[in-house]
Amino acid sequence: MLVLPSEERADQEGGIDLVGILLGVGGLILFNVAWNQAPAHGWQTPYVIAILVVSVLLIAMFFVWESKFAKEPIMPLSIFNTPSFRALIVVVLFIYMSVGITLWEMVAWQQFIRHWSVLHIAIGWIPYGVGASFAVLVAAWLIPRLDAQYILALGCVTSIGATILLATMPAQQTYWAQVFPATVLGSLCPDFVYVAAQVIASNSVGKREQGVASSLIGTLNLYGNSLGLGFAGTIEAQIVKRTGSQVTSYRSALWFGAALSVIALILDLVWLRMPKDDREGWTEESEENVFELRAGQDMVESSVQGTSKT
Repeated sequence: MLVLPSEERADQEGGIDLVGILLGVGGLILFNVAWNQAPAHGWQTPYVIAILVVSVLLIAMFFVWESKFAKEPIMPLSIFNTPSFRALIVVVLFIYMSVGITLWEMVAWQQFIRHWSVLHIAIGWIPYGVGASFAVLVAAWLIPRLDAQYILALGCVTSIGATILLATMPAQQTYWAQVFPATVLGSLCPDFVYVAAQVIASNSVGKREQGVASSLIGTLNLYGNSLGLGFAGTIEAQIVKRTGSQVTSYRSALWFGAALSVIALILDLVWLRMPKDDREGWTEESEENVFELRAGQDMVESSVQGTSKT
């Protein structure tokens, strides 16, 4: 507290949007509960369908409240005005759904198909922690050197590689053949995606909305993990019911996770545009997003060069 620099609040008279919190958080929780209860109890169970319907209604009411009635909205819908940010939300959600599926299926395969002990599984996860720590440093090093959408693409590619390695392995196999490289590749994905997504999010919105955008990315991280497990659980339950093969159900869920990562990669390369960020902190002129600012500078420079040639 003694050495930290003082900071001026961006919003001196801000309030708390309690109604928005109840509607938004309630809707997201119930939507997640419905998807994670369905694999165990079946979609034909009345209460699962009821929870899903209520969750959709709450989410719809949340958007109506935020756009029409909230004086201090917890999530200003203006943050979605930038095309890059809208695409980013889908990319991050899909990637973290894939990550959640990959982590769960890897552990389930080792424990229930190959009968590994909990201790063996824990030891097998050591490379994941090492790789994740390395990925954070590499991602931070790449930020001023590589456009953020390409850092995000690296995360998507590592997720695709890890998931395909797991989806194609035989029921019984040594750890080093496919699980180990999948663990190393998979460890790089979350931090590549998170670091790049935070840069894109903060540079896609105004200064007053940066906190909301950043929080939304963090929420999608954990929410995507959990929601992905719900989708994977439904796939597993249906495949086991039809084939009776647990291995086939794991493969199907993993291929679904790989498909999510591929879609995320395509959306990233097609829609996201964010130049590499070599700034340190915000200046007063940074209210507009960096992409628009630099695009304007490029247009001016092109005009000047064209005039000089004539």
